[in-house]
Amino acid sequence: MSKKDIKSEAKESVEKKEKQEETTEAPINESEAKEKVNDETNEVEVTLTKEEQLQQELDAKDDKYLRLFAEFENYKRRTSKERVELFKTAGQDVMQSMLPVLDDFDRAMIELKKSEDDALVHGIELINNKLRETLKSKGLEVMSIQAGDVFDSDLHEAITQIAAPNEEMKGKIIDVVEKGYTLGDKIIRYPKVVTGK
Repeated sequence: MSKKDIKSEAKESVEKKEKQEETTEAPINESEAKEKVNDETNEVEVTLTKEEQLQQELDAKDDKYLRLFAEFENYKRRTSKERVELFKTAGQDVMQSMLPVLDDFDRAMIELKKSEDDALVHGIELINNKLRETLKSKGLEVMSIQAGDVFDSDLHEAITQIAAPNEEMKGKIIDVVEKGYTLGDKIIRYPKVVTGK
């Protein structure tokens, strides 16, 4: 063997070893690279998952806060409305208990007007007017109903029906037996009426 042959063999063996090392190193490097990439991907996935979880928790808390805020606003609105209505009808029980007294005053005034004592009638009228004006200032109003008005079952309470004196009075109010009263916008006593049939 010549020197050249030895050198070429040595060179070939070195090249073979290098190729073997490259081939053996390449898979190791690829697997290591895959592991590194997987580790980085897992870390990114974990980070994204944590971010998503935090975002979901934040969204849930925002939603809960908005619902709670809306519920509280509805509660405030409802209680303020109830409070206004309570102020309007605060004395409803007292007013309802005064209604028979007003009815008695009306009957007394009819009987007193038959009397010849004008001073007595005038004195009682003053007391009656003062009482009615005081109750009116507190929101009590007499419902204006007269004979001949059309009967409305939402506003009137029919206690009886009688034969109408003429065709025009059919389905209309013939007589008002008891006055009706409102307190604010609420009817606290329906007027009792006689209707024509």
